[in-house]
Amino acid sequence: MKKKKIKIKYKNIFLMLLVLVFTYLLIFSIYKIILWYKDNKNIDKQVNEINKITKIEEVKDNENTELVNPPDEGDKKNPYWDYIEMNLLNVDFKELKKTNNQTKGWIQVNGTTINYPFVQTQDNSFYLTHSFDKSYNEAGWVFLDYRNNINELDRNTILYAHGRMNKTMFGSLKNIIKSDWYSNKDNYVIKMSTETENTLWQVFSVYKIPTTNDYIQVNFSSDEEYNKFLNKLKKRSTFDFNVDLTEKDKIITLSTCYNDYEKVAMHAKLIKYEKKQ
Repeated sequence: MKKKKIKIKYKNIFLMLLVLVFTYLLIFSIYKIILWYKDNKNIDKQVNEINKITKIEEVKDNENTELVNPPDEGDKKNPYWDYIEMNLLNVDFKELKKTNNQTKGWIQVNGTTINYPFVQTQDNSFYLTHSFDKSYNEAGWVFLDYRNNINELDRNTILYAHGRMNKTMFGSLKNIIKSDWYSNKDNYVIKMSTETENTLWQVFSVYKIPTTNDYIQVNFSSDEEYNKFLNKLKKRSTFDFNVDLTEKDKIITLSTCYNDYEKVAMHAKLIKYEKKQ
């Protein structure tokens, strides 16, 4: 009888511990869900405020507009000639800079919900947990790699943001590897505006990949190394965009997490720009 009572006692203790563990996990999960909704609400509020105070317009080509590394004019089937007909995006940053003096530009990606100002600081960690107004927020914000110089574009300009489940920040970037996104050729374009210039970029590669940092390289020791880098990105693409690349091209990279083990990336090359007056 004594042994049986001991067994029952240990069984009860085990069940109590199990209940405590599950209770803790339940409370923790509810807490995280509440925080998630709170962060989303704060982000939505900031986005609405940003859109109210920011003048954004599409502008037609003018005497300051230049084409970048155009293909042979005889190659009229090259999609490049279709995309350069698109208007550029022009953003007035005066009010945005009052809210955050680290604002560097505005990014808009066709076929996604990405249409935000982006920021830059001295590292690639601060804006993972801070929103546009620099308040703590686990939704983070869209930010430029700290190694990049937005005023003199590097060979690879890199932007990051969280892949939020509600499609905010770079959450909708996960859609670019789906056939319905690819089926619309108007989606193959990125528009960017900074304080000094407006630019248009043509997408040449999109893919999902196990977590790696090999596509966020900024500096290259030679044209040969850069060409190998471009070819690697192009070959990785889920789809063929029929885009030619050379060492003269400058590219932009958008990167986010697809899940805990994979990332999704988009790469586009600069095809048109205009200096602001």
